[in-house]
Parts: sequence; C-alpha cells; structure tokens
Amino acid sequence: MTPNYTNVHRKFKLDGLSYKYNDLMEIAYSYVKEGLPYQQELGNFLLDWLDAKDYVIVKTSGSTGRPKKIKIKKQAMVNSAIATGDFFNLKPGSKILHCLPSNFIAGKMMIVRAIILGLELDMVEPAVQPLIDYEKDYEFCAFTPMQLKFFAKYLKNIKTVIVGGGRVSKSIVDLIKDKKPNVYETYGMTETVSHIAIKKLNNFKGQVGETYFTTLPEIIVSKDERGCLVIDAPNLANDKIVTNDIVNIISDKSFEWLGRFDNVVNSGGIKLFPEQIESKLQDKINGEFFLASRPDDTLGEKLILVIESKSNHLDESIFDDLDKYEKPKEIHAIPRFKETKSGKIHRKKTLEALNII
Repeated sequence: MTPNYTNVHRKFKLDGLSYKYNDLMEIAYSYVKEGLPYQQELGNFLLDWLDAKDYVIVKTSGSTGRPKKIKIKKQAMVNSAIATGDFFNLKPGSKILHCLPSNFIAGKMMIVRAIILGLELDMVEPAVQPLIDYEKDYEFCAFTPMQLKFFAKYLKNIKTVIVGGGRVSKSIVDLIKDKKPNVYETYGMTETVSHIAIKKLNNFKGQVGETYFTTLPEIIVSKDERGCLVIDAPNLANDKIVTNDIVNIISDKSFEWLGRFDNVVNSGGIKLFPEQIESKLQDKINGEFFLASRPDDTLGEKLILVIESKSNHLDESIFDDLDKYEKPKEIHAIPRFKETKSGKIHRKKTLEALNII
C-alpha cells in the first residue's frame, strides 16, 4: 500500500531525533522563529508539508527563463520519493545526508524521502563545501556538481551519491571515476518532482561512464516535432510534460541529452548545440564560460564564446579539437556572470549585460 503524504514514518529521524507528526510541527515553528537561514527554509517547507492542503508551492530555478511558482501535489512527491527509494534500495533506518537548500525541489525531496521512507536525515548548512562529520557513514546523499568537486576526496563514507542541478564536467568525472561510492548524474526539473532519469558516472573498471540517461520505473519518454523530450510520468503529473531539452531517444526508457532548444544556434543552416561544444572545452578554459549566438548578416546567427573574465584573450589552440563549424567567431568577456537565485548561470541576463541581445 502506497503511503499517504499525511504519514510520518515511525523510523524517521532528523539530526538524530525521532519526530511524530505533531512533534514535527513544533520543530518547524521553532526553526522558522529561531533557526539559522537554512533551518528557516527547512521549517517553512515542513509547515507547508504538514498543512491541510494537498499541494505545495515550489519555485522553479529560473535557469531557462523567468522563475515561477508552480503547484505540486504532495502525493506526487511521495510517489517520487518511493521511486528513488526503490531504485537505490533505501530502507527504513538508512542514514542520509542533506546539504542542499530546502527552498528548491531537490532539497525539498531529500526531506520528503526521509519522512516517507523512514530515513535518518542529517542536515548541514548548504555550501560549496559543507561542514560534515567525515567519520560518519551515509547510505545516500545529493550534491551539486560544485559540491561533488570539493567532496570527491571525502566520498568513502557515502554509499550512493546523486548529482544534479548543473553540468558535470569531465574533470569532475575523472575525480570520482575510481571512488568507492556509486555516483549518478540525474535528469529532472521542478515540474518532474526532482529526477526522473539517471546515468552512472563511475566504477566502470577503466571504461567511460554511461552515455544515456535511463528513466526510473513507470516513466516513459518520447520527443516532439522539435526533437524535444516529452515525459509521461503518471505518478508525478496528470499530463505529459513537454520540455525544451533536445534529445536523442534511444528507447522509451532511455535518452541522450543534447542541449536546450532555447540555446540552439543556426549558423548558415548548420544547427549547433552549445552544451555539446561546451563539454569539449570544459577542461581547457579556466573559469566559467558558455556559448551563445548573436545576429549575423551572412550566417543568420554566429557562434560566440562568453567568458567570466576581465580579458577576452584566449589561446586559440584550445579550439583545435572542435569541428570547423563549432569554433566561436567571437569571444566576449564579462567580469561576473549574472546568476539565478539558485546559483546557476543566467545566460540571457548575462548576454543582456553585454548588450548582445
């Protein structure tokens, strides 16, 4: 029988203490009134989770457009938690580490998994390198790519790691390729109630990691006429979710992510996927960067490289491994990129600051 969102598992613990429904309400009020900022975020979510409504309001990250608030059914969050627990074999009493902000879907789902599955959740303040007890063992943890980069050498005490919220660079994959825990990159968004697909990144005995994302149970994928991913997840959403992510469909359970439809550059009739080119450059450019386009009388659009720097000078040899059409026509520098509230690069606002669009 599927648990209801009103249930608090008898084995649930938060920072080592057991809480029933009413106890959880009290600690939530306490966090909101007296807690540190990250504890206040936790308290606010717990109050939302424990109220009489059957939904919560969740903010999207804003990385692909204007941030917005959407309603997500609490039972959909329960279903997502169960799917993750089943896939990663999380059992009641398993210890998990929570070091993400609780005001976005990834952080909220760590809390829901603990409440519904009866997990023992230790929460630490979100940071690039959160302060944790390195002697404590954990079954499960979720990181951002930047956190994973800094935690790579401390992973021995974590059995399973998922990473999402941004691009996982080749250099990060190299750091974790032989580490003890199994590390999985996730694909998901607020509308899909956290991740709906994963691909393993390490422990392949010298071979490279998986190329394709594989969906969790009861999730089917296809693509629309634009070539963008369509997700059929009846336990998470009433309607199919149409994304702006361009993909190659391998099967109805697996896909290869190519890039964002919004970012595709049509240069002289050649379609270029900035994210794919970025992956080729990520270990050759120090600091943050992205590829975009600007209007061109001859090509229609021309590919440009934007770097977070005071100078737009780069050694041309970094482009040697790119195909002819993948080499940027211009390099633009800006001292600091514009970011979303969740810390992701805001491409559009950065280009606006450069007067490119």
